[in-house]
Amino acid sequence: MTVLTRENTENSRKGETLRSGTAAVAIGAGATVLVIGAALLQAAGDNPALNAALSLSVPAEYKEAIEDAGNTCPEVTPNLLAALLTQESGFDPTARSPVGAQGIAQFMPSTWEKYGIDGNGDGKRDVKDPEDAIPSSAKYLCTLAKDVKNVPGDKQANMLAAYNAGPQAVIDAGGVPNFSETQNYVRSISALANQGSKGGKPGTTVTAQQAATAVNAAQAMLGKPYSWGGGNASGPSTGICCSPRGFSGADIAGFDCSGLTLYAYAKVGIILPRTAAAQYAASKPIDPDDMQIGDLVFYGKSASGIHHVGIYVGGGYMLDAPKPGSKVGFHPIDSMSDLFGAARPIHTSTKEI
Repeated sequence: MTVLTRENTENSRKGETLRSGTAAVAIGAGATVLVIGAALLQAAGDNPALNAALSLSVPAEYKEAIEDAGNTCPEVTPNLLAALLTQESGFDPTARSPVGAQGIAQFMPSTWEKYGIDGNGDGKRDVKDPEDAIPSSAKYLCTLAKDVKNVPGDKQANMLAAYNAGPQAVIDAGGVPNFSETQNYVRSISALANQGSKGGKPGTTVTAQQAATAVNAAQAMLGKPYSWGGGNASGPSTGICCSPRGFSGADIAGFDCSGLTLYAYAKVGIILPRTAAAQYAASKPIDPDDMQIGDLVFYGKSASGIHHVGIYVGGGYMLDAPKPGSKVGFHPIDSMSDLFGAARPIHTSTKEI
């Protein structure tokens, strides 16, 4: 889960480098050797043509609010707003960053005090209420768009950079500041927002080549540490506090299980939700006997209780980030006793989860 702040212009913003490449993998003694070579898609640049209509998968309870707020001003679209909320919190209204950013849109308290609105008319401005936070996020984006309207370059990129680093940083830099986190933030959200028009017909499952590319992206992260809440479409990131057993990812740059799968499939234009249970809901269930390389395997006692996800790589193995204290690696799919099922990711559509 991404927990980014944008409270002041002195923040130098630390980010993770986008990765590309190919890899060859041996999956352990006695297992089938899997060799996959596929070129990764390049990340979208800072000036994509963003969609005017909502075509990204979002939780059903937030769809109407995102569509409404996504038309607040010309610089904000429903897809851009959905991508921002995915990046900020993974649609978690209870998210809280180590530095105090709160809610589905990760507002710092002072920013919320100034820009938060009562979106549902209940007489309260609640940063943890998505009905307030979603339109507040759109309003704040539009305010920032006005603040940086005279800055050269792409207006949406500058607006997103201001949301992350502050408008003065954008003004001083004459565009997106040379902060790696801010540049990756802008690139990632722009890429997510533009995915609805890329990668295949909405509603269709991935091709074998796309699956291989996703596995390549994941296996390039071999050895990265487990981080509770860590990982996003740009790569490894610091996570949050805390897991049900008290493990914190706030000081660890890496991946949790669903952060790794989200990252891998973002490389082929498929934006998965943030949690393992939501990823199952956004994919097409398949018979485990029909699993192909790149399919996702899920663990839990029910669809709503899914707690783990891995990427099937053949030979009875999966590639995953298993638990706190571990690293991204290859593990047998029977290493957990509560295998729930398998599913194949689908291209972005208006499917509600």
